[in-house]
Amino acid sequence: MQEIVSTIDGSNTLFSKKYNQHYHNIDDGAVNEALSKHVIPTLQFQKNKKELNILDICFGLGYNTFTTLHHIKKNKLSHKVNIYSPELDGDLVKSLENFEFPQEFEEIKHIIKEVSLNNFYEDEDIKIEVFIGDAREYIQSFEDGFFDIVYQDAFSSEVNMELWTKEYFDDIFRISKQDSILSTYAIATPIRLSLYEAGYLIYQHIPVKRKITLAFKQSQDDIGKYIDMELKKQRNKEAKAIYDK
Repeated sequence: MQEIVSTIDGSNTLFSKKYNQHYHNIDDGAVNEALSKHVIPTLQFQKNKKELNILDICFGLGYNTFTTLHHIKKNKLSHKVNIYSPELDGDLVKSLENFEFPQEFEEIKHIIKEVSLNNFYEDEDIKIEVFIGDAREYIQSFEDGFFDIVYQDAFSSEVNMELWTKEYFDDIFRISKQDSILSTYAIATPIRLSLYEAGYLIYQHIPVKRKITLAFKQSQDDIGKYIDMELKKQRNKEAKAIYDK
């Protein structure tokens, strides 16, 4: 069901034959994509917090989670991180012990092995919990206002619609803190409307060469370009949020 593909930064990703999509943009690189679209903008925003609860949707090959750890260690950041991540494909997670990750991950190889074997890792600075099963079910288990950061990185809405709907983002909004940040590669108006109708304020950020979406519960001054979704709806009467069927 999976085919290994090398990306532009030398890191490997997979092509999912089930979803007919790559896990990462091969022209950006798996590590670079995790860094630029999720890790750097969110950790920079939450730089003053000593402990961070992060929701990584979905775990996949673990690049967002593992790149977070690598970035913290490389830059000697003081964050303690608790990362929670749902993933449907338990066999994929088990296979990560033998997956050819980039050299940057060598120092966290023991963590990758532990996660692949037990779906869990914990030490004094890091906690990782991978839930094998449905993400919509998993997020129901968290209390209100739990997460500081959400990496919204599911397969696209064309093939994974249930993780991009207004109702889904209602749940994400509920379990996120008032000063939380959500990052996603998705910039389509229907997805931004789903976020907006769930209560989020939408901002556009260009970390390197591609636009991404950052979403907040509170207005921001220096985080990117604010996107007025009411104006978007006025200008495009056909634009609709995505809803559960």
